Amino acid sequence: MNYTRFLNRLSLARKPSPIRILTAILNESSPEMISMAGGMPNTQTFPIVEASFKLRDGTVLELDQNIMNKGLQYAPTPGDGTVLELDQNIMNKGLQYAPTPGLPDLVQWINGLQSRAFEALVSEGDNVLLEHPTYSGTLAIVGPMAANLIPVNSDSHGLDPSHLRKTLSRWSPSDVSTPGSGAPKILYCIPNGGNPTGTSLSLERKKEIYKIAQEYDLLILEDDPYFYIQFTKPYIPSLLSMDVDGRVLRFDSMSKLVVIRVNRGYPLNFNICYQNLHLKQDIYGMRIGVLTGPKPIVDRVNLHMQCSLMHASGLSKVFLIKLFEHWGHDGFLEHAEKTAAFYEMKRDLCLKSAEKHLKGLAEWSLPTGGMFLWLKLNVKDTKKMIEVKAREKNVLFVPGSAFMIDQTQPCSYIRASYSTATPEEMDLAFKRLADLIREEMKDSD
Repeated sequence: MNYTRFLNRLSLARKPSPIRILTAILNESSPEMISMAGGMPNTQTFPIVEASFKLRDGTVLELDQNIMNKGLQYAPTPGDGTVLELDQNIMNKGLQYAPTPGLPDLVQWINGLQSRAFEALVSEGDNVLLEHPTYSGTLAIVGPMAANLIPVNSDSHGLDPSHLRKTLSRWSPSDVSTPGSGAPKILYCIPNGGNPTGTSLSLERKKEIYKIAQEYDLLILEDDPYFYIQFTKPYIPSLLSMDVDGRVLRFDSMSKLVVIRVNRGYPLNFNICYQNLHLKQDIYGMRIGVLTGPKPIVDRVNLHMQCSLMHASGLSKVFLIKLFEHWGHDGFLEHAEKTAAFYEMKRDLCLKSAEKHLKGLAEWSLPTGGMFLWLKLNVKDTKKMIEVKAREKNVLFVPGSAFMIDQTQPCSYIRASYSTATPEEMDLAFKRLADLIREEMKDSD
């Protein structure tokens, strides 16, 4: 594929930082290399010498002085060359790679993954296709870019391929190669446990969406933080796993599986070169996300990092590596399965309370993954009711308008998260919500 069509002018104009290049050279050099180039702090001034952290099973993992020095010192933007060697079949199963030959190594660490991906791809005036409703954080990223955000409807089974084709029918497939045609080049979707809807795409729908993307030369941004929180098994294969063109940028995440608040606000990712693909893991504190995609695009994101945050938090990195070394692949999957079972139990408790208090006052579909219940209330617009009246009754939900492209229009939906509330709290929250709905319906009569 020719990725020039997808990258914007700013991204194409970026050049490597000379100092960042020298830092990488030093990292790869022999101990005999004398550096008077970079402004790196002396390790003798580091106040933290060693550390340990305790896992839920009681295991204590130690970080000695050498590891701490490495974690606190400057590093090349892509990372310091730390390698985790994993079997090919493990990588395919655990990270949903496409069926491409080769063994990936852990070689790059950067940060600011999603926002920097959009910043590399979207230009003012571009037509961008978004699954609708969609994650409010994505709207916050793309909204200020002055692009035209085009909604692609979803239903109880996720993004609707028939509506995608209908939306694209205003262009012909040949328009993608015509400058100024306005043909979209990006499709963003959340395939599993959608935020806010809780819906998941079937394998058949994914195949249909990918086929349409091939016809219209779309780059698919597959944002999949809830992949491991699917409530049905086996896992539904990803769009990336069927990608034969290099047109999928896949965002994985372990932010819902590994949450260790160490250095809040300092993101971290690592990037695995996989032939013409790059895999990146993005960590905020110890929130972990992964982007796998075409190397030409990943390289441009990396250049953006060089001129902004330079590199990710080394301290977060050493914590993460230590945890992965202890767990191994099987240990990680075991933890993921336990986490999914936990949230499935929470979902069932949430549905029980919703059925008890909201029957006849709201509608909802069964969440098939993730942490959210998407409710349509018997109310024309939920914004004021949720943002003002619900708070007065000491209950918090998110008004559905937060997930809509046009947030000025009335919206009957709300998002309820069942991740942290206890069964008793969920029951009380829905009772208070039911009272609010009745009051709102009475006032509108």
